[in-house]
Amino acid sequence: MHASTQNVQSIQYDGMVHISETVAKRLNEVKIGEPLDPAAVDKTIKNFYDQGYFEDIWVDDNDGKVTFYFKEKPIISKIELKGYKENDEAAQKELLQVEKGSLYDEKRLESAKKRIVDALSADGKIDSVVEIDSEKLENGSMHVTFIVNEGEEIIIKQVRYAGVNTLDSDDFDSMIANKQEEFMGWMWGRNDGKMKLAELQYDPLRIRDYYMQNGYLDAKIDEPFVQVDFDNYTAQMDYTIFEGDVYRVSDILVFQDTAVIDDKELLAVIALEKNKPFNIKTFREDADRIKTKIADLGYAYVQVQPDLRKDKEAKSVDVVYRINPGKKVKIRNVIVSGNNRTLDRVVRRELFLAPGDWYNLTNLKDSRNAIGRTGYFESNTIEEKRIDDETMDLVVQAKEAPTGNIQLGGGYGSFGGILLSVAISDRNIFGSGINVGLNLERSQRTSNYSFNISNPRLNDSDFSGNFSIYDSSTEYDSYTVSSTGMSVGTGHRFNRYINGYLGYNYSTNSYSDVDSTVTTLDPRYYENYAKSSVIVSATFDNTDDYYIPREGFTFGQSFETAGLGGDAEFLKSRTNFGAYKGLQKLTDADLILRYKARFNYVENLGSAQSGLPLGEKFYMGGIGSVRGYQGYSLSPTEGLDNDGEPFKIGGTQTFSNSFELSVPLVPEARMRATAFVDYGMIGENSLSEIKRGGYGISLEWFSPVGPLQLVFANPIGDKPGDDVTHFEFTIGQRF
Repeated sequence: MHASTQNVQSIQYDGMVHISETVAKRLNEVKIGEPLDPAAVDKTIKNFYDQGYFEDIWVDDNDGKVTFYFKEKPIISKIELKGYKENDEAAQKELLQVEKGSLYDEKRLESAKKRIVDALSADGKIDSVVEIDSEKLENGSMHVTFIVNEGEEIIIKQVRYAGVNTLDSDDFDSMIANKQEEFMGWMWGRNDGKMKLAELQYDPLRIRDYYMQNGYLDAKIDEPFVQVDFDNYTAQMDYTIFEGDVYRVSDILVFQDTAVIDDKELLAVIALEKNKPFNIKTFREDADRIKTKIADLGYAYVQVQPDLRKDKEAKSVDVVYRINPGKKVKIRNVIVSGNNRTLDRVVRRELFLAPGDWYNLTNLKDSRNAIGRTGYFESNTIEEKRIDDETMDLVVQAKEAPTGNIQLGGGYGSFGGILLSVAISDRNIFGSGINVGLNLERSQRTSNYSFNISNPRLNDSDFSGNFSIYDSSTEYDSYTVSSTGMSVGTGHRFNRYINGYLGYNYSTNSYSDVDSTVTTLDPRYYENYAKSSVIVSATFDNTDDYYIPREGFTFGQSFETAGLGGDAEFLKSRTNFGAYKGLQKLTDADLILRYKARFNYVENLGSAQSGLPLGEKFYMGGIGSVRGYQGYSLSPTEGLDNDGEPFKIGGTQTFSNSFELSVPLVPEARMRATAFVDYGMIGENSLSEIKRGGYGISLEWFSPVGPLQLVFANPIGDKPGDDVTHFEFTIGQRF
C-alpha cells in the first residue's frame, strides 16, 4: 500500500469476530483525519496478528475509507488422540491443552505434539513418532487428530558400579528409578529393567543421598555412562563413585535470631547424636521438628536454615540450625468452602484452630486429619492465606464424598432362596453429621429388619449418642432362631484421638421348629435366652482419612458383660488394631501398607449347666477375618446336623490378622487394587485348634453409591469340608 495524500475519513472492520471494535480501535495505529501511513498500517496489522485469532489480514483504501479485512482461524470442532492414553481423559487434557471450540493454531498444536513426545520419553520410549492430521469439515471447522506411534522401550540389562568399597550396591536398587532387569522381571515386585529417561539425571543424586544417610559427606557420583544397543533396544549403565570417609557429628548448635523458646527444648527434639555417624535424612527431619516446635507457638512464618561445618582433617561435622522465628501470627478468620451439603458447623467442630487463636502447625495438621476421619469428604485441604506478618486466614476447601445410598436388591442363594432387600443409609444425613440406617431384607428362609441412628457430636459437643433396634429370623435345616433387640449408648471424646463409650443392649433369642430326630447335639444349644449387657469401650484413631488412611494407627478395646436382668452370663472382650503407612515419599507412588489385627475372647460366667449361647460365640471367615472362606464358616464343631454335617458351635477365642499393599489403579476414579495375605486362628479351649489363611486381591472403589470393595481370594491350608469362597463384596465399609 502506498502513502495517500488524502486524509483517512473512516475506518471499517470486516470479518472480525473475536475482537470487539472497541479493542480494535486501541490496537489500530491508523488515525482518522490524518494521512494514511503505510508504517502505521503495518504496525496495526502486526498488532492484530499478535492476538492469535487471525489467519490473514489485508487492508483496502477507497478514497480515505479504510477497511481492514480479517480471515479468522477456523474453530476446532473435534480433537482426538490415537495410539496413546486413548481412555485417559485427564491425561489427554494435560498433554494436549487444546480443547474443542478453541481456535486452530498450528503453534499450539506443535506444542501439544512436543508434550506427547516428551511424555513418551519419560515413559522410556524412544523413536516415537507423533503426526497431526488436520481435516477441514464442510462447516469450516477443523477436525484434529494426533496419531501416535509409540517407540520402543529400552531394557537395562546390566548396571555396574565402580568405586563401591564399603556399602552394598544392591541397596541402591531401593533408591534409584533405573534398575537392572531381573529374572522374570515382568512379575509384580520384580524389576522389569525399563529405562526411565526422565529419572536418569536424578538417580546419581539418590545414590549420593543414600551415602550421606550413612555419613559419607564427601561422596561423589558421576552421571551414568549409558551404552545403548539400538538393534535390540537394550542398555548397559556404568556409575563411577567416590565414597570418601564417614563423618561423625562433633557438635549440634542452635541459634535463634530472636529467642522465643529455650534452646534445650529444641535440642530435645533433635534425633542426631554426637559422636555418631551423620545422617542427612535425620538432619532434614530434625529441621522439620524444630520448625514444628516453634510454629506450634504461633510463629507461622518461622524459617529454619540448617547448615554443616565440615572438618575434613578430623572427619567430623558440626550441625548448625539457624532460626528466624518471625512474628507471632493470629488466625483472623476461618472460611469453609466446598461443603455444598454438609453444614459449616459440622466442619468447624473438627478444627482445632479458630478465629483469634495463635497459629499452631500441629493443630493445623490434626485438623486436616480430623476432617478426613469423618468420612464426609473425599478430600480436604486447609490453605494458609497470609494477610500480613501477624495475621492469616485459614481457608478449608473440602470436596464432599457420597455418604448416603439407597439399595434395592434381589437375588437367589442356595441357602435362602429368593431374596428381596431394601437398604437406606446415610452417614451424614442432611449434612448434619448424623448417621441413619434402615435395612429390610426378606428371603424364603431369612428375615432381617433393623433401624439405627447415631450422632457423633451431640449438640456439637464432645458427647455422642446412638440408638438401634432390630428383628431377625433364620430358618436352618434343624431349627429356626429368632432375635429381637435394641441398644442405646453414649460416648465421649476425651481428646482429638481418644474416645470412650458406654452402652446397653437387650435382646430376646428363641429357637423353634427344632428337629427332634437330631440326637447328636447338646440340647443346651436350643435353649431360649434373654441377654442384658453393658458395653464399655475405648478407641484411639489418629489416621488422616476414614476410608483410605495413609498414615496413623487405630486401636480399639471393648468389654461386654451380660447377666443383669437376662439369662446369659458372660464377659466378652474385643481388641482391634490397625497401622497405615503411605509410601509416597519413598517410592514416588501412592502405595499404602496396612496391617490389621483382631483378637476376641469370651468367658462364660454362668453355671456349667447353662453353657454359653451359640450366638455369643465367635466365628471366623470372610471379610474382616480370613478371606477365602465363607463368612462365619470357620468354627469348632460338635455332633452332626440333620444333613450329617458337623454342627458349628463357635469358638471362645479367635485371632486374625492381615497384611495389605494398596496401589492406585485408576486414580481419577479413586479406584485402587490391594494385594493381601490373611491368617487366623480360632478355638474353644485354645487358639491353636483351627488355623487357616487366605490370599488374594481386592478392588477398592469409591463409587457414586459409596465405598465398594470386590474381593477375589484363595484359601491357604484349607481342609476337606471347609466352605471356601473366591469372591465377596462389601459396600460402605472402611478399606
